[in-house]
Amino acid sequence: MPSSSVPSPIPPTRAAELRTLGAHAGVVLVGQLAVMAFGITDTVVAGRYAEVALAALSVGTAVYISIYVGLMGILQALLPIWSELHGSQRAAELGRSVRQALYLCAATIVVGMAALLSPGPLLDAAGVPAPLQVEVRRYLAVLAWALPPALLFRMYSTLNQSLGKPRLVSALQIGALGLKIPLSVWFTFGGLGLAPQGAAGCAWATLVVNGALMACGAWLLRTQSFYRPYALWQRLERPDFAQLSAFLRLGLPAGLAVAVEVSSFTAMALFISRMGTTASAAHQIASNMAAVLYMVPLALGIATSARTSYWLGAGQRALARRATWLGLGCAAALAVVMAAALALLARPIAALYVEQPAVIALAAGLLGWVALYHLGDAVQAVTLFVLRSYRVTLVPLLIYGVILWGLGLVGGYRWAFEGLGTLAPWHDPGAFWLASAAALGVVALLFVGLLLRVTRR
Repeated sequence: MPSSSVPSPIPPTRAAELRTLGAHAGVVLVGQLAVMAFGITDTVVAGRYAEVALAALSVGTAVYISIYVGLMGILQALLPIWSELHGSQRAAELGRSVRQALYLCAATIVVGMAALLSPGPLLDAAGVPAPLQVEVRRYLAVLAWALPPALLFRMYSTLNQSLGKPRLVSALQIGALGLKIPLSVWFTFGGLGLAPQGAAGCAWATLVVNGALMACGAWLLRTQSFYRPYALWQRLERPDFAQLSAFLRLGLPAGLAVAVEVSSFTAMALFISRMGTTASAAHQIASNMAAVLYMVPLALGIATSARTSYWLGAGQRALARRATWLGLGCAAALAVVMAAALALLARPIAALYVEQPAVIALAAGLLGWVALYHLGDAVQAVTLFVLRSYRVTLVPLLIYGVILWGLGLVGGYRWAFEGLGTLAPWHDPGAFWLASAAALGVVALLFVGLLLRVTRR
């Protein structure tokens, strides 16, 4: 709770709060779209190189994202902690909290690299064909070394978001896109003395870009006067196990929840790989567009969580509730508009990725289901971020596990390969997308009900 000596901020009007949320989310969105353009670039480059490269990228990306996003979720969960410290004007305590979080980041790096360097059991369990596994393993071996700078930069990003100053992060991400595009093309197709690397070339480009982002973030922390009140560069203290335990109590359920959410999404790619390279390629396009659409609620979720936690730290619970519902309402309205646009433009969008008619036709059909999927995804994403501000993490994890894995992933698998009730087996990626859309709709309703209960306390 804030100290009694800290003056309360002047309450903004509803319109002013909405402008603050919109400005914060807009800056985050620009940066996140630049990052998503990394994935779009890789998808287009791999698709132009070879269908098997695109299929390998689809499977490899599914594995990497399942691991990275879960670990990232642990670090991203520090956002409400640091936002509350910012709201209560405890700068020195915030700086010490950031230094302690480095221990947590180091642990996530060790776990993530070990998993990426040994993906065999997961690929075998998913039934990924042996010839495809060779290319997937090459891709993941490179990304294992791209993971440490990615997670360290995520810490830098979370710090800036918690302070309501995401502009530096977005500027770096936009600049990195200018490096990523030519590197992905060069490493994948070869040239200038470099042999073609296929899908692994995209991973090499990611490694270089992540290293550059980490280095720039460290330089800014060292040189910009904005960070001086937090004394971030003081000597690293010994691990404070009480504080690290507090991090884990919030971060571990949050990270596991994100891992469940993303794994239910990415495991589709592993199962769909059994349907052949055309199905995997079409699914990669659909999943890429779903991820692009997700950037809007992600940005709103980050902004809304930061503002909610800021007001909670300042002792203004009514203003925290107002920020919560303003952010969620914006996310729902934008989701309707974006889903409608995707459904109308499905085939032209698919044709931007590949030239093969069979892949375009299948992907266009999947994008219609992605539009439905996005409606539930947008609402639940923002709600999940805000629930963390109120320190509610365990119940969302349980809901995710039961609904997303049970109804979404298992339901989609059975419908696709075994039949579901009176429905005959539908050997089409659409079975997974439709089941997942239904699951996310249920999750969204449950999360909103939980948020209503929490904010009324």
